Amino acid sequence: MKKTLKYLAWACLVSALAVPAALADEDKAVNDDGAVARSLDIFNTLYKELNTFYVDTIDAQKSIENAINAMLDDIDPYTEYIPAKETDDFMTISTGEYGGIGSYLMERTVNGKKGVYISGPYEGSPAARAGLRSGDRIIMIDGDSTANWTSDQVSKRLKGQANTHLTVTVVRPYDEDSVKTFSFNRETISVNPVPYYGVTRGNIGYINLTTFNDKSAQQVRDALIELKKDPRVENIVLDLRSNGGGIVEGAIQIVGYFVPKGTQVLQMRGRDKTSERIYKTTVDPVDTDIPLAVLIDGGSASASEITAGALQDLDRAVIIGNRSFGKGLVQSTRSLPYDGMLKVTIAKYYIPSGRLIQEVDYGNRNADGSYKKTTTDSTARVFHTAHGREVREGGGIMPDIKIEPRELKRIVYNIMRDHWDFDFATRYVAQHQGEIPGPANFEVTDTIFNEFKAFINPEKFEYDKVCEQQLAALRKTATAEGYMNDSTAAQFDRLEAMLKHDLDHDLDLHRRDIAYLLGQELMDRVYYTRGQVENSIKDDDTLDKAKEMFDKPGEYERILNIKAKKAKKTGSSKKKKK
Repeated sequence: MKKTLKYLAWACLVSALAVPAALADEDKAVNDDGAVARSLDIFNTLYKELNTFYVDTIDAQKSIENAINAMLDDIDPYTEYIPAKETDDFMTISTGEYGGIGSYLMERTVNGKKGVYISGPYEGSPAARAGLRSGDRIIMIDGDSTANWTSDQVSKRLKGQANTHLTVTVVRPYDEDSVKTFSFNRETISVNPVPYYGVTRGNIGYINLTTFNDKSAQQVRDALIELKKDPRVENIVLDLRSNGGGIVEGAIQIVGYFVPKGTQVLQMRGRDKTSERIYKTTVDPVDTDIPLAVLIDGGSASASEITAGALQDLDRAVIIGNRSFGKGLVQSTRSLPYDGMLKVTIAKYYIPSGRLIQEVDYGNRNADGSYKKTTTDSTARVFHTAHGREVREGGGIMPDIKIEPRELKRIVYNIMRDHWDFDFATRYVAQHQGEIPGPANFEVTDTIFNEFKAFINPEKFEYDKVCEQQLAALRKTATAEGYMNDSTAAQFDRLEAMLKHDLDHDLDLHRRDIAYLLGQELMDRVYYTRGQVENSIKDDDTLDKAKEMFDKPGEYERILNIKAKKAKKTGSSKKKKK
């Protein structure tokens, strides 16, 4: 009955609140205000009848939110209803600022007991300065027990106006005096979008950009100017891997640091021509000539794709990595009654070559209900960069130099899932205070790796037993179909023995990936995100490829077809002389 109620409300709300347009054909949309009024009347009357006669009490807020979310889910994943209770979190993402203690939280169950843990204070935050550490389990806030609280509940209590006082009590593992209480003030927390920049591989100025908030453009500019002062820097790498995007204006500004002022970066197109908007760079560039590479991966989306795609279309940067996410839609926020917000898709964006990089067509579905792709390899339209290179529409940004991503091995996933790396790092730091070298010099030595192997209890380590499960299913099928005899059974037994997990062997086999996990956790404990990034780029196949490209004579120019640009300019000069 409740399920029927939910979807009945959803059906009425779809017709009532959806954009009031019926498509007569592809070129003509007819607004039917009468249909909207009738649908609203139906929905209002239906809900009043339910509220009056339904056998149980109906939670009005929950029912309406379910109906709204069901309607929006049918449109696209980026059009969202943001109720008043969630607007603060939304604004935090947009602005990069909030009032609180400055720490990530993690909800997990240890030895059957649920709890909320500090998973990483921000560098320089009130939490870090007060002495809170990764691995601390929060048990009280301002004298109130947090037993059975969710991470959302804890987060809301920790956040608040700057300069307000709070007391946090934690249980700290691997410490004799395990219960500790910290008293300090909340502050305005500013999320740093550029946690690290520096010189790597001898002559590369490296900038890591993690998000596009209202501070991103200025932080990138400051980093770029500082790197250019270093006489070692001959090339720049902008790392946008795993950067899910954010504020579009930040992308326009960052592109503007590398191209002439007034360069067109983006065109937005909405439902009609009156909604079209063109974005051009408005800032003076920092450097239009220094060789530039942009790193991307499947987690690079939205504003990241605008930045990378525009620099590719303008032949200003070589794009290195693997295909980006493919989000070519633009959202805007609209205020709603009672302090709610609607984040709604208002346009598609097109980068300088004229191509759309949106991968999924949310207006069309396959027979199984899944969304169709906007293009296939055979139907994707070809566009051309400023120097005449071919680029294709749809499916995200394809890199100029493709790097195959490392495949996540199951044992590595199991270690992450069950927090073996997290807990080991917590213990290691507690036992080796002041002994961990800086990020540029730290490495997971044989001693550290062997200590980690000894830390894992084989009796508690849970494998994903995919091979065993599939072999058991195959054995069952062979028996059912009459293929099982003594010889076949013996072969199954041999194969089963061969597929038995050997934890020590598996850990050694995947040492490189496991060492990366351990290094990231240990660096986070001592040197925060800055240390994680600086240490991780020491062993980075994508950065190695950028170095190889920069150092190979003529390779950068060849990829960007710079000779064609020079020839074009020479031809124009001759015409002028004539």
